[in-house]
Amino acid sequence: MTDDKTQPQDGKAVADELKGVPEELLEKNDGNAEDGDELARLREELEVAKQDMLYARAETQNVRRRLEKDIADTRAYAATGFARDILSVADNLSRALSAIPAELRDDEKMKNLVAGIEATSREIDKVFGAHGISRIAAMGLPLDPNQHQAMIEVPSADAEPGTVVQELQAGYMIKDRLLRPAMVAVAKKPD
Repeated sequence: MTDDKTQPQDGKAVADELKGVPEELLEKNDGNAEDGDELARLREELEVAKQDMLYARAETQNVRRRLEKDIADTRAYAATGFARDILSVADNLSRALSAIPAELRDDEKMKNLVAGIEATSREIDKVFGAHGISRIAAMGLPLDPNQHQAMIEVPSADAEPGTVVQELQAGYMIKDRLLRPAMVAVAKKPD
């Protein structure tokens, strides 16, 4: 045992001190008040050390779990910034395809150009799918503020108020997170 009783001891040191003490002495007090006080103090220190050790183990386990979750999230969502940048490329390809008039699509000189743009657009969609990036459904659905951003309201007798009637810009999810909301026009009651 240490001579300096004012210095705090860690749980392992207290447990090591008690290892050499016969079990009978730990269980019985022979009447010596000083030994009994010392034994009670050692037992109390041992209990405190055990609790400290349990708390430290629990905290270490919590830190490990948080770290594992952070690592998994980093792996799953590492491409988020890059994916946002590529969305503008996909938008431009879509605009290019929609800007080609039907009569030019049938023109022999333009068929290869149109086919190339369509193939590039399909390839981007394939790569998006491989990385968990999916397009958000919008047309004809009720406005979902978690996925849609209402840009304008359009009077409509055909659609229920609050229903998406036009998609101004496609929205995308990356796995279960929003990458970009769909920008939409929403129906309202006619004036």
